[in-house]
Parts: sequence; structure tokens; C-alpha cells
Amino acid sequence: MKKIEAIIKPFKLEDVKEALAEIGIEGMTVTEVKGFGRQKGHTEIYRGSEYTVDFLPKVKFDLVVADDRVDTALKAIIKSAKTGKIGDGKIFVTHIEEAIRIRTEERGEKAV
Repeated sequence: MKKIEAIIKPFKLEDVKEALAEIGIEGMTVTEVKGFGRQKGHTEIYRGSEYTVDFLPKVKFDLVVADDRVDTALKAIIKSAKTGKIGDGKIFVTHIEEAIRIRTEERGEKAV
């Protein structure tokens, strides 16, 4: 199993969720986060004073999928989240050693 963490622009949330649902992936955790990469934030003027906004709003998806579904999930996320502009986000894939559904005590892929 693999854990996919995708950090994307907030307005792409529904597009990514729908793209994942279309390929049969519905279990996920979504978190509103703030951060920056190469985008480095931007400056704004508020009441005549200029200030720098370092951390930009983003959305983070966490999902765990079977090894044979990773490529399909990655392609769906990339296709639905990509705008071609700076700040589109990042995807991280890590190995999951074990997953347990607390209610039924199912383990491994059955728990996902």
C-alpha cells in the first residue's frame, strides 16, 4: 500500500475529488493548509501599508491506495489539479506498512 499526499490549489478541490471518485477512490482526508514553495508568497496592500503574505492557502489530500492503483490515482490527481501555472502543488508517495480499520479490526488493503 502507498500513501499519497497531494497539496493543491484550493479551487481544484472538487475537481480532484471527482476525478478520484470516477476511478473508484472515495476514502480520503482533506485538510486546509498554508505553505509556499517556489511561489514565495506575494505582497499586498492593506489600508495603505504593503505587507508580504508568505504562506498561501492550499488543500492537502491524504489517501491510501493499493500498490496497483497508485499510478491511476496519480494520473487522476495530476490531470485534475494541473493549471500549468506556478503553485499547482506537489504530490508525495510513501510506503504504508500496515493499515487497520478500528471498527472491524480488518488489516491491510481490506482496511482501506
